[in-house]
Amino acid sequence: MIAYVRGQVTVVRPTEAVIDVGGVGLALHCTPSTTSALRLGEVAQLAASLVVREESLTLYGFADEDEKTVFELLQTASGVGPRLAQAMLSVHSPDDLRRAVATEDLVALTKVPGIGKKGAQRIVIELKDKLGMPGGGPSLAAVPSAPAPGGDGWQGQVHEALLGLGWSTREADRAVESVSGELNGEADGMDVSTLLRKALRTLART
Repeated sequence: MIAYVRGQVTVVRPTEAVIDVGGVGLALHCTPSTTSALRLGEVAQLAASLVVREESLTLYGFADEDEKTVFELLQTASGVGPRLAQAMLSVHSPDDLRRAVATEDLVALTKVPGIGKKGAQRIVIELKDKLGMPGGGPSLAAVPSAPAPGGDGWQGQVHEALLGLGWSTREADRAVESVSGELNGEADGMDVSTLLRKALRTLART
């Protein structure tokens, strides 16, 4: 079991980071709020969870142990795999998810693409006694992150992030176009994780 990864950050993408550990580059799938705190060339440590499948080994990275714990607990619910668990943490912080499950807030849960009303009800039933109560940590919206670059840079990053979360190219194109039209050129200065959440909510509506 890989508990954490520590090393120099060599690649940062919206939902992926590569960390050099002893000359070996380890690729970790992360939420946008986690990757936004990473800086190229700096040493970083991420909590890690290794997902083993017959045909693949996939490493997921997290800002802290709490995010990792929630990621692993989410997968104990029927129908929730690592991709959906990561999507849930991309839309909501760990405490926001605890709050949604504890209060049976199905509206909040269905904001995550891939979760319908029945799926949200199942998650509440199966996880209510596992996730526990919110610990008072900051919501995802309050987590500081790097601003999106000007011009069309944010569109490419959000598009890539959506593909990384499992959406098709066509769906990602449509979501980016929708967010772009909604903001009407006012995305400058907004962080990528905020823009990605807008795109995810657009996909959830459709």
